[in-house]
Amino acid sequence: MKLSELEIELIRCKRKTVSIHIERDGTVSARIPENITEDEIRKVLQSKEYQIHKNLAQWFQLNQNKVDREYVNGQSFLYLGRNYRLQIIENQLDSIIFKKGYFYLSISDKANARELFINFYKEKLAEKLKPIIQKYKHELGVEPSEIKIMELQNRWASCTTKRNLYFHWKCAMAPIDVLHYIVAHELTHLIHSNHTSAFWNELDKIIPNYQKQLHWLKINGASMDL
Repeated sequence: MKLSELEIELIRCKRKTVSIHIERDGTVSARIPENITEDEIRKVLQSKEYQIHKNLAQWFQLNQNKVDREYVNGQSFLYLGRNYRLQIIENQLDSIIFKKGYFYLSISDKANARELFINFYKEKLAEKLKPIIQKYKHELGVEPSEIKIMELQNRWASCTTKRNLYFHWKCAMAPIDVLHYIVAHELTHLIHSNHTSAFWNELDKIIPNYQKQLHWLKINGASMDL
């Protein structure tokens, strides 16, 4: 649906109100009740038009932090909230090696560098997530059906109606305390599916400073990329 030349993706779901989101790629989506009419949708969107454009302006400002990374000596790459330099070496490695505060990449693997970095992040994230998931599963008394690390279009993580948890491999770029927030957030969705006050109250019980972690993602999310 178009609103003043702005394209808004409509997503019908089981909810009572309209919720508008600026996605990580700058697109705008609206989660809407299943039985709402197009005229009703348009009226709601028009009433929120100022806020939508304000939030878009904030998105553009935050995305000034985006880094265009190249696979060259000295380029920095994020891992667990810190930047580490890349070293290109002659030796054959067949993977990204992280050692003593540096990333190492074989010169013969430069053409596959992005894929190798993604594999590195997936492997490391799987290791880091295991104890964090165990911690908050116990605290919340929940059990997810399946856990996967994958490419997610506009989410750091998601929880499906089948109780599956999916985490973006880019989460490996976030600090450990932010990983705790992301995991606890998704596990809390196994109790409260929507972002209601009950959801945030439940999350606050196990992550009392979650606003700090949410703020970190908001400010630094654009730089969590290859």
